[in-house]
Parts: sequence; structure tokens; C-alpha cells
Amino acid sequence: MAIKPATPKGTRDFSSTEIAKRNYIRAILQQTFQFFGFQPIETPSFERLETLTGVYGEEGDRLVFKILNSGEKVKKADTEALAQGKYQRFSRSLAEKALRYDLTVPFARYVAQHQNELTFPFRRYQIQPVWRADRPQHGRFQEFYQCDADIVGDRSLWQEVEVLALYDRAFNDLKIEGTVLKVNHRKILAGIAGKLGAVEKLGDFTIALDKLDKIGKEGVFKELVSKGFSSSALELLEALLVLKGSAAQQLEALKDILSDQSEGLKGIEEIEFIFKQLTPDTLQTVQLHFDLTLARGLHYYTGMIVEVSAPEKVKMGSIGGGGRYDDLTATFGLNNMSGIGVSFGFERIYLVMEELQLFPEELVPTTHVLFANFGLEAAVIAYSSVAQLRQHNIVSELYPTEAKLKKQLGYANQKGIKKVVLIGEEEVIQKTFILKDMKEGTQTSHPLSDLISILT
Repeated sequence: MAIKPATPKGTRDFSSTEIAKRNYIRAILQQTFQFFGFQPIETPSFERLETLTGVYGEEGDRLVFKILNSGEKVKKADTEALAQGKYQRFSRSLAEKALRYDLTVPFARYVAQHQNELTFPFRRYQIQPVWRADRPQHGRFQEFYQCDADIVGDRSLWQEVEVLALYDRAFNDLKIEGTVLKVNHRKILAGIAGKLGAVEKLGDFTIALDKLDKIGKEGVFKELVSKGFSSSALELLEALLVLKGSAAQQLEALKDILSDQSEGLKGIEEIEFIFKQLTPDTLQTVQLHFDLTLARGLHYYTGMIVEVSAPEKVKMGSIGGGGRYDDLTATFGLNNMSGIGVSFGFERIYLVMEELQLFPEELVPTTHVLFANFGLEAAVIAYSSVAQLRQHNIVSELYPTEAKLKKQLGYANQKGIKKVVLIGEEEVIQKTFILKDMKEGTQTSHPLSDLISILT
């Protein structure tokens, strides 16, 4: 029985045109990263399971694609845990490796593992695929590319300024106008949690708040109630969520509200420094907004957090995000190694550029000259010319079989080949060739000795 040709849900094939567009984005981002002094690295597509669990939070851990053990290792499965209904323990006994969920945690492992080989502060960029067992939807896939830039080994707030400036330069180079960088600070959120009397529930608070755009305020409040937040705490939170005005006005209001929360005040101070350096006069393309509702649910963020909104004319979620993390490498035994990183939503940026028609018209590399095939003797002469043109970096090819000219010209039209060389029996005798211009529909005859000079 024939197998139905289909890709797994959440994955895609890419055509030549799509690959050309993806390479276009990749090349611009690479150039921008390198302009800012970032260096490329790559890490394996899968890591040890223990490397990837316990850092993303409960919800993130559930989306990690585990790789089942094979061979003799299968016999080591904890069947007792299965019998006792302890499914998480049983699941762990079936897998020792997992596909990477993001590029940040493997990067932290890389830094800890190669710390003696690196010069700090270390700036790295990485463009590789990641995998998440998430529900596929528009702009969200189970296999997709991430594009990250991180600076580790320095706690200076100038690094926050740098990664936000990197976003501005990248989107300017990609010609995507109208993007918004929404920023907040985990210390401000910690201060709010303290004000709500729920310091120990900061994780629950940020995870729920991070869903505000998806489930609305009522949904967030319902989740917080289920986590034990009091009605008085929710009243205060509601007052905070309606703060309006410029970033400066909102931050001044927060200073009064969080006057007894030292950690929250520290976060406000850091955000003020960042906004002071990145004024509308210094930014080329992006707009910088303070957004108190921005939480980013990942547990490893400890300082400034950022999320990039697509231009309003495009219906798309965030196309980037990141933040400061102080303790991530400590998981791997490397303490006091603060870092900050941002991610570019490669797949969503592609969709945004497609919708806004920002790709150059001619991106797909195509053959410049096709030599028609009129039999062995003519083909030998034609292929010799193909070889010479390639030495001059002219993309050329010989039609592989002797076929009707109409079919060969149809092939040229479908591939967008602009010039076709005809060397038939008569041309072989006369030592000439016919050059057909597919765009103009004209053809001219020339001495075979002039072929290379005419086509180069």
C-alpha cells in the first residue's frame, strides 16, 4: 500500500523560492550581528534531557520533545513507576535526550563547558532550528528556526542598550517599519508581587500575566485566584494594569506605589537608564514602549525583558523577545555569569516580510544560459562552452536529452532562463551559434569563436 506523502503537523517543506527568501533574511541578520561584534556558534540539535528540564517552568517543560531510548536502554524503563501511576517518572526513564527547545539554554551549557576558551564579555549569535511540542497554528510551528544574540559575562546596563539597538538596526536593514519594542523589568514585577503579598508566588504571577493578550484580564485573574491570590491583591493589580501615559509618567507612578519595595525601585531605575539612552532621536525604525503587563513567563529572566510587536498592519504575534538572565549558567556549575539575550522570530519575520512584500523581486538564483541539445556531436561542443562559461562565473547548463525544441524552450521559460544557445547540425558545420533572447523573443547568429565574449 502506498504511503500518503505528507509532512508531520507543525513542519514544512521549503521550495527554492522560499529558501532564497529565508537566506535573504539570514544574510541580513548575520551581517547586522557581525556589525555589532557578535560571533557565530552552533550547538547539537539534541541535548541531555536534564539540560533542558527545570529551567523553562512547568509549561515549558511539557513542550520539550523527548527522544525515546532505543536498544538495551529500553529495558531499563521504570515499569514500577508506570504501575504506580507516576507517569512523569516513567517518562523520564524512557528518555535521556531531547530536541532543543530554544537556543538560550544550550548556549548557557556551551558557555559553562567552554568557559576557559572564551573571552568575556562574550557576544554570540546563533541561527538554528528548535523543536516544541506545541499546538500548530498560524505563525507557530513545531519545528522552526530561532535566531539569537547574547552577551554574557557583564552586568552593565549598556548591554541592555546594545541588544535593543541591535533590534533597531536589524529591522531597519530588513526594511520592516513600525515594529514596537515593549520593555519591562522582572524586578518591577517582583516588586508588584511583593506589594500583592505574594513574593513566593512570583512564578505563578508572571506565568498568568504573560497570558493577558491570550485570555484577557478575567482569565488572568481567574488563574491567579486558583493559585491563591486574594481579592485585595487583585484589586491592587487591577489598578496597576490601567496605568496610562508615557514611560516616564508610568514609572513615576510606580515609584509611589512601590515605594516600600526596594527590588521594584531598582528595576524602575534600570528601565529609566535604558530609556534615557534610547530616545526617538537615536532609534532609526523601532518604537520603544514601557509595558507593565509584559511578563515573559520563562523562569530564567531576572532583569529587563523585551518583546517585539509586528507592525500594526500585519496580524501577527510577537516577532522577537528576550531579556536579562543572571543565574542561567549556575545550573551548569558556573556562577556569577550574568547575560542578556534577544531572539528574532525568524519564521514570523518571514511571514511579515511576505505580507508587506519586502522581498526583492529577483531572489531565486537561476540559470543564465541554457544550451539546447540537438544530438551528440552538437552537445559535445555545447558542453565545452558550458564549462568555459562556468569558469567565468556564468550559470549555464545543457539540456540533458535531445528533445523537440519547443519542449526545451518551454523548460527555459518555466525556469526564467533569459538566453538560450542553439547549436544544431548546420551551426556545427558553419561553426556558428544562434542566441535566442527569451524575454525579447529575438534571435541572432554569431561565430562560435565569439560565444564566450558575447555571453560574459
